[in-house]
Amino acid sequence: MKGGNRLRPTLPKERQTAQNQWRSVKEIFLVAAKLGLTAFGGPVAHLGYFQDEYVRRRKWLDDRVYADLVALCQFLPGPASSQVGIGIGVLRGGIWGGVAAWLGFTLPSVLFLSLFAAFLGATTALDAGWIHGLKLVAVAVVAQAVLSMGQKLAPDRIRATIAVISMALCLVWPTAASQVLVILLAGTLGFSMWKSSDPSPESELRVPISRTVGLVCLTLFFALLVFMPILGRIDGLSWISLFDHFYRAGSLVFGGGHVVLPLLDGELVRAGYLSKEQFLAGYGAAQAVPGPLFTFAAYLGTIIGGWTGAIGATVAIFLPAFLLVIGTLPFWHTLRNNPRVQGALRAINAAVVGILIAALYHPIWTSSILSPADFALAGILFCLLVFWKTPPWIVVIAGAMGGWMLALP
Repeated sequence: MKGGNRLRPTLPKERQTAQNQWRSVKEIFLVAAKLGLTAFGGPVAHLGYFQDEYVRRRKWLDDRVYADLVALCQFLPGPASSQVGIGIGVLRGGIWGGVAAWLGFTLPSVLFLSLFAAFLGATTALDAGWIHGLKLVAVAVVAQAVLSMGQKLAPDRIRATIAVISMALCLVWPTAASQVLVILLAGTLGFSMWKSSDPSPESELRVPISRTVGLVCLTLFFALLVFMPILGRIDGLSWISLFDHFYRAGSLVFGGGHVVLPLLDGELVRAGYLSKEQFLAGYGAAQAVPGPLFTFAAYLGTIIGGWTGAIGATVAIFLPAFLLVIGTLPFWHTLRNNPRVQGALRAINAAVVGILIAALYHPIWTSSILSPADFALAGILFCLLVFWKTPPWIVVIAGAMGGWMLALP
């Protein structure tokens, strides 16, 4: 036979399967990385990017399954858009597919914010006027989040009241424990108040994860939440304590990335890991990068512990998202049709609005609005975001330039 007609040796079936799986994982990473470099605009915008890329262009899943997955991630605490990305990766390529989807979407902003933190640490730029401008950007961004979330999550008298009471509790008792207690109380109240709901359509979400694996992930999630604070008190294990701060923040955030602000402030600033000025400057810079807002943890970790701190903080704050998505996917159909669970979620979301209002006042407003000129610039930035729909990265540049101009003699 001529060389061109020779039969090629076939690979063993197991090896072919492994190669196909890793090709799929590589593809997931590259697509997610493209989104991580281009997806500006926050969680809602990210979901639009995901639908366009994963559903419309690549047809990795249909609209019905995508809507089901979004509903699950809105139900869970944590960064909703990142969790949707992780879920798509899991459905496409198993657990390693979920890791690839998260890594690709997260890595660009992690690198940018870590470099920004390293730059601040190597200079005296924290005293510059443009840094104060970034703090004013944070005022505008959180005010926009309060307005948007309030309209969606506290639209009626009962939920608006829950939001106001939650705000008052968090301002009168300004600790991380108060925020956790507010969330628990709101969930309990909603669980008991709302006992009926509209029936949900039959779910078509097919999950390549067994219920046993899901239970293991949920058990690990709660075990870390309970035992990490205990281990952190052991002498010589301060890194465990720091890991616990970020893990707990990632575990208790309902309502989007902006809500992580008061939790991290309570965990880190009040504990003396960094100053409010450093905290708010990084939060302002985080608005200028694509990808999830939770990558703010990379900036904080770099300020506290260099590059190893950035890696540890990023893994810690996103780990609950992994465990919860993988843990609840096999049980989602049962949960989403329980009216009491839906009622608890309504009340928790309203309480989140109150927590965010409290954070807008303290520490953001009290440490950023120091003069009438500061208030004027923050108002202009808010107008650009809300009424002119200006891209966040442009608002960040405008805020930095405005702060620099205000500092001129």
